[in-house]
Amino acid sequence: MEKVVCICGSGLGSSFLVEMNVKTVLKDLGLSEIEVEHTDLGSAWPGIADLIVCGNDLYDNLKKFGDTIGLANIMDKDELKEKLSVYLTAKGVL
Repeated sequence: MEKVVCICGSGLGSSFLVEMNVKTVLKDLGLSEIEVEHTDLGSAWPGIADLIVCGNDLYDNLKKFGDTIGLANIMDKDELKEKLSVYLTAKGVL
C-alpha cells in the first residue's frame, strides 16, 4: 500500500484533519512510509489512491473510486484506528 487520500466536500478543513489523524494512526502502527494527502470530492477519480478515507456522508459517492473507509465521526481517532487496522490486516499490510 502506497497512498491514502482523505476526502471531504471542499478539500479544506475536514479532509486536512482526517489526513493528520491518518498520519498519526499509521505512525502508531509503524507504517509512516505510506503517503497521505487530502483533496475535495470533485477531484476524486478511480485509482486516486490505494485507500480513500472520508466521512460517512460521502462514502456512497466515493466507494466507486476504490477501497473506501467511511467514518461516523471524523474526529474519533479510535474509530479510525480500528477501521484502518481491519483494512490493513485484510490487505496483508499489518
